[in-house]
Amino acid sequence: MRYTRTAMTLHWLIALMLFGMFGFGLYMVELPLSPQKLKFYSYHKWAGVTVFLLVLARLAWRITHRPPALPADMPGWQVTAAKAGHHLLYLLMVIVPLSGWLMSSAKGFQTVWFGVLPLPDLLAKDEALGEALLLTHRLLNWFFMLVVAGHVVAALKHHFIDRDGLLSRMLPGR
Repeated sequence: MRYTRTAMTLHWLIALMLFGMFGFGLYMVELPLSPQKLKFYSYHKWAGVTVFLLVLARLAWRITHRPPALPADMPGWQVTAAKAGHHLLYLLMVIVPLSGWLMSSAKGFQTVWFGVLPLPDLLAKDEALGEALLLTHRLLNWFFMLVVAGHVVAALKHHFIDRDGLLSRMLPGR
């Protein structure tokens, strides 16, 4: 059994955006303060809000459409690890953008989605809290990158070593 086309589309779109945001985020934080850097931060926030909305759609889809069962011969510890890993990915896909939104609010920089739709600040301006949330956002992103790397390695292991068809269930066009 395979994932639905909607689940696959959301999975790969979110994955592509996350990889782009990880790289872009690492690049932009190293830039000196300039109008270009501020523009990049706006783009990063627009993408973050977009990913957040796509993740909410993915969660709604997942709740209403059961994923295919894992292979019956998969060891119990791998089943547990797979389920825990997926729950952790979903949790991080929700709390990482929220931490960025909270940080922007505390630092006094409103998020305006695509420069058109102002989103409400979630916190009052508080520079000390903003700095703590900046550290939180960065640490969560590093952890998120590790969890994503683990997910990719596990998928590749199942595809190339175990050859159990697990990855094929999420690949379009097969």
